[in-house]
Amino acid sequence: MDSVTSDARTPLSASADNGLKIVIVGGFGVGKTTMVRSVSEIRPLNTEETMTQAGAAVDDIRAVRGKTATTVAFDFGRITLDARNVLYLFGAPGQERFWFLWDRLFSGTLGAIVLVDTRRIDDSWYAIDRLEHHGTPFVVACNDFGGTAHPPAEVRAALDLEPHVPLLHCDARSRESSKQVLISLVEHISGLAAAPHPEPLQELLP
Repeated sequence: MDSVTSDARTPLSASADNGLKIVIVGGFGVGKTTMVRSVSEIRPLNTEETMTQAGAAVDDIRAVRGKTATTVAFDFGRITLDARNVLYLFGAPGQERFWFLWDRLFSGTLGAIVLVDTRRIDDSWYAIDRLEHHGTPFVVACNDFGGTAHPPAEVRAALDLEPHVPLLHCDARSRESSKQVLISLVEHISGLAAAPHPEPLQELLP
């Protein structure tokens, strides 16, 4: 999924006291790189490589025929919340052969976004399983690839989600849509911790 060119990015502050780590996970080709690109205030660090015929023998590309590049390590972006706090965004690679990197990426993570292509629900199970294993709070966001939207209850049942896990719809190409997913994640984490509602969050995410 191609990202949409965004407006000029906000200049970085000289320093920050608190770096809050968010990981975006999901199956192959669900839009993780696109989401990092759409919402990051800096030019994201990408580790994309051109897909080759040799890779086609390893990765299942039947559902992503138009995809020409793939993440081989992780994507990295940043969002300044205020003078003291920043969010660091890590997009995990989706192919099964790179799943060994996920446990390292989860280390020190505040929470995670599981990005889902509802045409390929099965590709999301591993991400949810690993996050539950690590006890990492997460939200599930169904990326918009067009076509008929599945009812939330149907998606929740297919993913066997706990009732408290937020299930959202998003367009990873849209900065505003991706920002709302991040807001939902932080509010979910705050609720789990029984902490006061982070009232400035809507205004802090630029």
